[in-house]
Amino acid sequence: MNILITGSWVNNPATIDTLEKMGHKLFFMQNEMGEMPVPYEEIEGTICNGLFLYHHIEKFKNLKYIQLISAGFDRVPMDYVKEKGITIYNARGVYSIPMAEYALMGVLSLYKKIAFFLENQKEHKWIKNRELVELYGKNALVVGCGNVGNECAKRFFALGMKVYGADIINPNWNYGGEFYFMENIESALKNADVVVLTLPLTDETYHLFDEKLLGCLKETAVLVNISRGAVIESNALCKVLSEEKIMGAVLDVFEEEPLSEESPLWDMKNVIITPHNSFVSGANSKRLSGVVIKNLESQE
Repeated sequence: MNILITGSWVNNPATIDTLEKMGHKLFFMQNEMGEMPVPYEEIEGTICNGLFLYHHIEKFKNLKYIQLISAGFDRVPMDYVKEKGITIYNARGVYSIPMAEYALMGVLSLYKKIAFFLENQKEHKWIKNRELVELYGKNALVVGCGNVGNECAKRFFALGMKVYGADIINPNWNYGGEFYFMENIESALKNADVVVLTLPLTDETYHLFDEKLLGCLKETAVLVNISRGAVIESNALCKVLSEEKIMGAVLDVFEEEPLSEESPLWDMKNVIITPHNSFVSGANSKRLSGVVIKNLESQE
């Protein structure tokens, strides 16, 4: 198969060698916005991220295989992919562990007032804080019960939390808390101390967390978003945070990225902001290589 590999995948020589030994002819394109290294019609497969945001998929006349290096499918015209019978894979399971660790880190940082202590450390001040909170005995709600959601659930459950789940399909939830279908999510939100969003961005989830749903959260709740920024309506989020209607938020993704320098979120003391970085781990490359090879082997 003629495979186009873009610079979004940080591959290694051993994996490239394996793919070539499998009989694939590889073409490399560092910048997905750049010029194609060969004519579109020569490409039969691609390992990419946002390639089709910059190159119309219709130009790839002989495309039959897509391997995404991301977990989401929202950067690909899925209707066209299904219509043409193109086989597509995402990076299922590759980033779940670092993202789950990030979610736990973010909640603990707010619960344990890490920003307070870091600020005092900079100024060499010895000041105690009597408002620290513990996770044990609290309720966590994971919205989106795929690989990332399950890895999050494992970690919060291990710390003594009762973990609830919400999704469109019941995954046989087994983390001490109930499972809710999405149409009943309001009830789940009202009971949650921690809400972790790991659901995909679709037409149904776009701005799902609007003023109404955010208004269901407890004043002591922490909201974590490691899915896609657009699942939350930005103005509504800023409102509940600025009015301190929830304890705080841990935000790794935003409706517009990079986050505008003028966004009020930057200056909110009850918010942790990171630049779409929760998936990063030194172990990702090895896991992704394994996924790529396994999926290509299934095509033979």
